[in-house]
Amino acid sequence: MSSGEIRVKRKLPILPAAVALVAVAGVALLLVRGLDFRAAEEQSIALVRSAGPWAFFGGAALLPAIGAPLSFFTILAGELFAPRMTLPGVIAAMFAAIAVNLALTYWLARYALRPLISRVAAHYGYAIPKVTPANALSVALVVRLTPGPPYFLQSYLLGMAEMPFGLYMVVSWLCQLPWGIGFIVLGKGLFNGNFKMAIYGVGLIVVASVLIQQLRKRYAARVD
Repeated sequence: MSSGEIRVKRKLPILPAAVALVAVAGVALLLVRGLDFRAAEEQSIALVRSAGPWAFFGGAALLPAIGAPLSFFTILAGELFAPRMTLPGVIAAMFAAIAVNLALTYWLARYALRPLISRVAAHYGYAIPKVTPANALSVALVVRLTPGPPYFLQSYLLGMAEMPFGLYMVVSWLCQLPWGIGFIVLGKGLFNGNFKMAIYGVGLIVVASVLIQQLRKRYAARVD
């Protein structure tokens, strides 16, 4: 296996699966008891919206560094703040937050938390890519486009591999662009019952998925 590939020797902890099972059971129980999901949804959205865009996009910049799913923020952003900021404004704010998150995770991986992250990566069998001037672009693309490893873990792997910072930022940001826009548009359409917009979002995600896999196959062969 090439040095740029990510090898997984151990399964991730079962905690996420257990949490998901509990969540499903909880939803089923609430459904049986007649919870008004629409009202609960509206109250939850109103609560998050009341915190304001600075808090929301600040959370999007910081929380994915400790494992919070970035998709949580992208799928909610349009519904929460497009009326105030416009949809292009939301997209711009989200990708500014993503840029901050990328820089933060790079710093944490390369400097602040390097020993701890090295032990965690080794425990779960994630190989740190070997970066050279000749393969740096290919390694960055393969890591970013490989399905499976979470977004934050990809960032940590590239930071620990001492990927050049400028290349890391450009490749990582561009690889997130189609996914992020797709989820923002999808979320906006779903929450508003605008299924045409939702279909556009799904279409963008599907096209991005196909192109990403083609790029990954192309560049994987170039990694030493």
